[in-house]
Amino acid sequence: MSTDNTKTQADATYETEAETEASRQAEANAEAAQDGAKVQEPEASQEQNGAQDPVAAQMEELRKLAEENYQRFLRAQADFDNFRRRARQEKEDFAKYASLKLIEQLLPVVDNFGRAIAASKENRDFDALLKGLDMTYRQLDQVLSQEGLAPIEAVGQPFNPELHQAVMQVESEEHEEGIVVEELQKGYMLKDKVIRPAMVKVSV
Repeated sequence: MSTDNTKTQADATYETEAETEASRQAEANAEAAQDGAKVQEPEASQEQNGAQDPVAAQMEELRKLAEENYQRFLRAQADFDNFRRRARQEKEDFAKYASLKLIEQLLPVVDNFGRAIAASKENRDFDALLKGLDMTYRQLDQVLSQEGLAPIEAVGQPFNPELHQAVMQVESEEHEEGIVVEELQKGYMLKDKVIRPAMVKVSV
């Protein structure tokens, strides 16, 4: 009986020691696992940061591209403003000096008129004055013709309300009804546009 109790007590002591050893081993394993987790956390953090680097690089590249495009837009806007300013200035200059060419061509005509008047005052020669005026008129007519000015034919032509302005109707045995019989004021066309209709009398 005493022997059995001794065995039982020994077994209990052995089991207690085994449990203690197992508990100690479990704690050691838990600590080791915790330390391993602590070691792995920085590695995982580094891997996560490494995964974010390409995204950050792409964002930086897109930011630079957006900045370049914005600067390009500003330059294009400035160029367009300068072009618009130059175009407006050129348009104003063109309108201001549109008659420059014609004026330059008329200056010799004005000079000849001045010479004719001066010569008539000095010489009192009517024939010379008439000749000078006739030459000056021909010169003026040539300049205007070169610019596209042409007289409108009127006398003997059928009345055309687009070319003629009837101010009077007269009976005529020589002309049929609706024919221009007399021109009171010459009309002119500038190229294809009537700038002044001829003032006429029309037969009835």
